[in-house]
Amino acid sequence: MTEDEVLSEFRAAEALLEGHFILSSGLRSARYLQCARVLMDPARGARLAEALAARLPAALRASIQAVVSPAMGGVIAGHEMGRALGVEAMFLERPEGVFELRRGFRLAPGTRVLMMEDVVTTGLSSREAIAAIARAGGETVAAGALVDRSAGKADLGVPFFPLIRLDVPTYAADALPPELQAIPAIKPGSRAA
Repeated sequence: MTEDEVLSEFRAAEALLEGHFILSSGLRSARYLQCARVLMDPARGARLAEALAARLPAALRASIQAVVSPAMGGVIAGHEMGRALGVEAMFLERPEGVFELRRGFRLAPGTRVLMMEDVVTTGLSSREAIAAIARAGGETVAAGALVDRSAGKADLGVPFFPLIRLDVPTYAADALPPELQAIPAIKPGSRAA
């Protein structure tokens, strides 16, 4: 899948939004990719996950034993990636502010895990998820995401494979350009800023 084809999937799902958005990191942006909308069509979600799975190096792809993703945003992306790779998919939750496996999910010691996100902006949630995977006994061998919004700056500590890189400027709330200052901010994501 080319970059244009991936963006076409987002546009067809009305998931590429324009305006003034507060990201889960607290930063502000004029564009927002609402992965929940692009993933609400199971066939579209499967196409995107299969395209990303095909980009993973063959040896890495063959070594992955499980996919683990952070809730909420990564749940569907992780499930579809598990399907594309033919392995189990689990998700992490934060019942008390720290990611952990729940609902009977378990990783055998040394399980080779692909940590899967929908969108990576700063990499904070991804690093927290990778730490939780280690606490649960797994070994994160790589990370994947549908979208890398970090402009290539997110260091996850493992090889990182995004389906698409979208370099959209982000701003601190006190350093907005005039065009964003003139628009009310909305918080479309799932995590408080």
